[in-house]
Amino acid sequence: MTTHGAVLRADGVAIWRGGRCLFEGLDFTLGPGRLALLVGPNGAGKTTLLRVLAGLAEPTSGSVTWDGIPVGSLPPERRGTIAYRGHLDGLKRDLTVFENLRFHAALWGGTGEWEVLHELKLEGNAHMRARHLSAGQRRRAALATLRLVSTPMWILDEPMTNLDSDGRATIREWVSQHLSFGGSAVIATHQPDELARPGALVIEL
Repeated sequence: MTTHGAVLRADGVAIWRGGRCLFEGLDFTLGPGRLALLVGPNGAGKTTLLRVLAGLAEPTSGSVTWDGIPVGSLPPERRGTIAYRGHLDGLKRDLTVFENLRFHAALWGGTGEWEVLHELKLEGNAHMRARHLSAGQRRRAALATLRLVSTPMWILDEPMTNLDSDGRATIREWVSQHLSFGGSAVIATHQPDELARPGALVIEL
């Protein structure tokens, strides 16, 4: 169960690319149990902003802090409190689905590989190498790692991509549970209505 009082805060964040300003003056605060939906056309800077929020890139100006600490300067023991899932699935192609989950669980101290496989209806693919999975199965396997560890902050880039209706429903339920347990999430999406909930912050780029 996720329980953490950390707050994600963006102050005056601006991002420029190739001499062009994508956006500037972005300010928001996201506390426990809160959801932010990041929307905008392709090329608006959604993925870049998510990487900045996760501490994987620097903004052109402004700052982002997590629990009062600049995200880019989080000590190693605090890096695991932010889970970032981008367009790449992050799976090791020559490991099976189960081996990928077991590796992630061992790395971050998580458990419940078989339970997660059952939730995502991947039991039949548990011993298949990741390189042989379909795009939708790879997406499911990549998102499965979110359930192995109780991580306070989820930063997700189009998590519904390549998922069928059952997979999308499962991810919606996971997000709802995560927020109800006091976690927070920033999710980039082209379909905000699918994840919208009362009190959600919508960030338009």
